[in-house]
Amino acid sequence: MVPDVHSDAAPLGRRDLRKQQTRAALTGAALRLCAERGFDQVTVDDISAAAGVSPRTFFNYFASKEDAVLGDHLVEVDAMRVRLASLLPAMPVLEAVRRAVLLVVAAMEADRDHWFLRMEVVHRSPQLLPRLVLSGAEAERVTTEVIAAHLGVDPLAHGYPALVVATTGAAFRVAATRWMEAGGRLSLGALVDEAFTDLAAGLPDRAV
Repeated sequence: MVPDVHSDAAPLGRRDLRKQQTRAALTGAALRLCAERGFDQVTVDDISAAAGVSPRTFFNYFASKEDAVLGDHLVEVDAMRVRLASLLPAMPVLEAVRRAVLLVVAAMEADRDHWFLRMEVVHRSPQLLPRLVLSGAEAERVTTEVIAAHLGVDPLAHGYPALVVATTGAAFRVAATRWMEAGGRLSLGALVDEAFTDLAAGLPDRAV
């Protein structure tokens, strides 16, 4: 069972809720239009009009059309960093990473339709791939530094933190791919748990 990773979050005020709704409307409009027309055929003006806001309002939330489609990875990375840093003192590294990843899982499952549209747009728009690669690399760098700081080691001199991040990142990508290929019919949290359980057990042979 996936724990509620947001259980300690304070309720949103009316202003924050309105901002969250506007951001979601812009993201939804960007994804729908890009899926329908193609990424290069959609402008910020198009997205703003579809969301019922001005282009000026758009730029209060996103720096570019790419940000509206792919999401603000800096916010996501920071949330992951804070969550992981809070968990590491209380449990083994692998378990802390698993629970921190469930923060991402909860967001993906709560916003499933947008995630599937996002992957459709990326599949059709290879020019977005470098941005995704850079975002992933930044997330891995930050996570490696958090683990290294917890262990009191230099991440350049000791490979363990980077190895944990690389293997758990691969496990998450496998789980996410299975989830998307199943059209969301499977539980992403359960798939992530399965992958991390196999990692913790040393990837034992399984009966087919």
